[in-house]
Amino acid sequence: MRKYIFLISFIVLGHFQLLAQNLGFHPIEIVTQKKGVSIRGLSIPNQQTIWASGSGGNIAKSEDGGNTFIWSQVKGYEKRDFRSIHAWNKKEAIIVAVAAPAVILKTKDGGANWVKVYENTDTSMFLDAIDFLNTKKGYVIGDPINGQFYLLQTTNKGDTWKLMSNDYFKESPKEGEAFFASSATNLTHFKKHQYLVSGGKVSRLWMDGQPMDIPILQGGNSTGANSIAVSPEGNDLLIVGGDFSKDKSTNNNLVHLQKMNAIWSVKPTRGDPKGYRSCVQYLDANNAIACGTSGVDLSFDKGNDWLLISNESFHVLKKQPNTNKIFLAGSGGRIGVIPNYLNYILN
Repeated sequence: MRKYIFLISFIVLGHFQLLAQNLGFHPIEIVTQKKGVSIRGLSIPNQQTIWASGSGGNIAKSEDGGNTFIWSQVKGYEKRDFRSIHAWNKKEAIIVAVAAPAVILKTKDGGANWVKVYENTDTSMFLDAIDFLNTKKGYVIGDPINGQFYLLQTTNKGDTWKLMSNDYFKESPKEGEAFFASSATNLTHFKKHQYLVSGGKVSRLWMDGQPMDIPILQGGNSTGANSIAVSPEGNDLLIVGGDFSKDKSTNNNLVHLQKMNAIWSVKPTRGDPKGYRSCVQYLDANNAIACGTSGVDLSFDKGNDWLLISNESFHVLKKQPNTNKIFLAGSGGRIGVIPNYLNYILN
C-alpha cells in the first residue's frame, strides 16, 4: 500500500511539473514593481485592500483588489527599511522599521500621515516581525538583547507598546539564537496561542513561550527557521527556512508538526521545497505555499509533497481573503499574483 501511495504521488507531481515546465505555464503575473526597493512586509486585511512595505521608506497600496498599486514614501523615513506591516483596512496600518533606531509607525488616514508610536535607539535593536492576536492585541518580536528576548506588546491597536517580561519565556535564548526579518512571518497566532520560530546557530519553535527543538538546518548565522504557518483547524504547523546564503539547497528546510492528544510531534515528509524558503502559508486545510529567493512551491497534501511552480525570487506571500488569489512580493519592488492556485489541482 505504501508503495502504491508513493507511485500515485509521483505521477500526480509529475503531471503538475509538466504543466509548469514543459507547457510553459507561468502562474505569477507581476502587477507592479519599483527599481531598488526590497519588499518584505505584506498585509491583506480584506478582499479590496493590500499593503506592502519595504526599503527606502516605500509603501505600496492597492484599494482595488490588487489590480493597481499606488506607491509612496514615508516622509522623514526615506532611508528606513520597513520589513513588517499590519493593516486593518485601507485607512489603518502599522509599519515596523528594523533598526538604527527601531521605530513603529501608525497611520489612520491611509498613509497620508504616519505617527511614531514606538522608538528604541539602542544600537543592538533589530525588530523582526509583527502579528496581531485580535483587533487590539498585537506583538512585535526583536532580536535578543543582553541575553534576553525582546517581545513588545500592544493592547490598544498599536497606539502604545510595552516590553513583555522575560518570565513569559521558559528559557533564555541560546548563543547565536535570534530571529530573521525575511518576511515578518516567524511570529503568528492561532486563537489564544502564540507561535514563534527562532533562527541562526540555534533554531527552535516557541509555543506560548515554551521552546521545542526542531529538525531544521541550523548551526550558522544564515541558517534556521524563517517562517511558520498554522493550519486552519490548528492541528498542523509548517516551518520553513534553510540557509539563505545557499538558497538552492534543500537540506532540512522544512518541518511539519502535527498535534495529537495535545502533543506536538514532527511528521516525516516525502519531499521538501526546492530550496531555502523565507515564507510559508496555508491556503486551506490541505494546500500550502512557500516562497524564497530561489523559487515558489505548492503543496497539495498538507506539506508532504512540494511542487516547484516558479524559479522567481520572492520574500513574502499572502492569500487574498475569500478568493483563490495569492500575492507575492520581493526585490525590485515586485508584487505578483497567482490568479487561482486551484488551477494546479483542477488541471
